[in-house]
Amino acid sequence: MTAVAAQVGRAAGLRERYAAVRRFTEHLVEPLAPEDCVVQSMPDASPTRWHLAHTTWFFETFLLGRYAPDYRPFHPAYAVLFNSYYNQVGEQFPRPRRGLLSRPTVAEMRRYRDHVDAAVDALLRNAPEEALPILELGLHHEQQHQELILTDIKHMLSCNPLLPAYREDAAPAASRPAPPLGWVEFPEGIRWIGWEGRGFAFDNEGPRHRVFCHSWAMADRLVTNGEYLAFMEDGGYRRPELWLSLGWSAVKAEGWQAPLHWVRDEGGWREFTLGGPRPLDPAQPVCHVSLFEADAYARWAGARLPSEAEWESAVASAGPEGGFVENGWFHPAPAPEGTGVRQMLGDVWEWTSSSYAAYPGYVPASGALGEYNGKFMCGQYVLRGGSCATSRSHIRATYRNFFPPDARWQFSGIRLAR
Repeated sequence: MTAVAAQVGRAAGLRERYAAVRRFTEHLVEPLAPEDCVVQSMPDASPTRWHLAHTTWFFETFLLGRYAPDYRPFHPAYAVLFNSYYNQVGEQFPRPRRGLLSRPTVAEMRRYRDHVDAAVDALLRNAPEEALPILELGLHHEQQHQELILTDIKHMLSCNPLLPAYREDAAPAASRPAPPLGWVEFPEGIRWIGWEGRGFAFDNEGPRHRVFCHSWAMADRLVTNGEYLAFMEDGGYRRPELWLSLGWSAVKAEGWQAPLHWVRDEGGWREFTLGGPRPLDPAQPVCHVSLFEADAYARWAGARLPSEAEWESAVASAGPEGGFVENGWFHPAPAPEGTGVRQMLGDVWEWTSSSYAAYPGYVPASGALGEYNGKFMCGQYVLRGGSCATSRSHIRATYRNFFPPDARWQFSGIRLAR
C-alpha cells in the first residue's frame, strides 16, 4: 500500500469514527429534556448544553480553523463562550457561571454541531495528513466529555428533591454476592510503564520508561459497598487517626459521613444512581469516594492504595474486565467470575497513591494543545482503569486520569494493595 493510499484509508476510517462518536454523544443526551441541559449544579460540573458546544468548539478551533481556509465560524462569540482553559487561544467565559446562561439554546447547540459536522466531513474527504492526529485527539476529547455528561447530570439530578432518574432502566446486571477478597502477589523488579506503540495515546501517557517496584500484592477485586459500610460503622468518619490531615479537614468542613450519593432513611442506606434511588447493594463496588476516603479506608483495612506503577504492572495479568458505558448500566456491577486481578478496566476509576506528574522525558505538545494535560501536573492524583461511564474504545492500560484529592462526583472507587 502506498503512503497516499494509507493516508486516504486512515482519513476514511476517522471519518466513520467521527460520525460514530458524535452520534453516541447525542444518544447519551436523548433521555434529557432541554431544561436538564442548562443547569450547573456546582462549579466543577458543567451543563450538558456546554459539553455539546465545547466538544464542537474543539473541532472548529483546532481542526477547521487551521485546515479549512474557506470555513466560517458559526458564531464569533462562541470562541469565548466555549473555550474551557486554552489561554493561548484566547479568553474564556468563567467556568462557575456556565449555568447562568439561558442562551444560546440547546436547539441552537444542535445546529452548531450540525454546522461543524458538515464542515469536518467535507474536510476529511481531502484532509492533509497533519490534520488527522488533531481529529483523533478531538474524538478522544469528546469521549471524555461523554463521561462528564453522565457524571455531571448525575450530580445535577441528585440535587433535585424529586430525585429523578436519567433513565429508568439504568441498572447493572442482576446482583450477585461479591467473592471473598483475595490477593495476587507480584515480585520485586524493574518494570516498563507508559505508552509505546501504534495507535492513539495522550501525551501524558509517555514516554515509556523503567521503574523499580518492590514486591507487593494487589487485591483481586474492588472494595464493595458492604465493606465500606463496615468502615463507616466502625467510626471511619469519626476517627482522625485514619485520615490524612487535609482529608480530615475536608471531612469536618464538608460534613462527610458517607460516599457521595448515599442517603440513609428509615429503610436503611440507599444510593442515588442514574436510574434513580436504589437500595444500597453490598456487592457492588463502592464509588463516588475521594482520594481522602479511599486512603482512610485502606488504612482501616490494614492496606494501602497502589502506586500507578504497581497498578500498570498488575494490569498485564488482569482477569475479566468490568462494565463500560456501552453496557448501558451507568453503574458499577459486582466483580465478575474469574481469576487474577478483576475489574482492572471498567466499573470505577481506581485511585492510586501517585501524584500526577510528568514521566521522565515528557515534553508537552507545542502550541495551545500543549495545555491539554501538562499544565495540570500540580495538586492532582492519578486514577486508572476507566469506569462504567467510560467508552471501552477510549481506555487503555496506560491511560492516566487525574483529579484533585477531594473530588467525589466521578465514578471513583478503591482497590487495595499491600
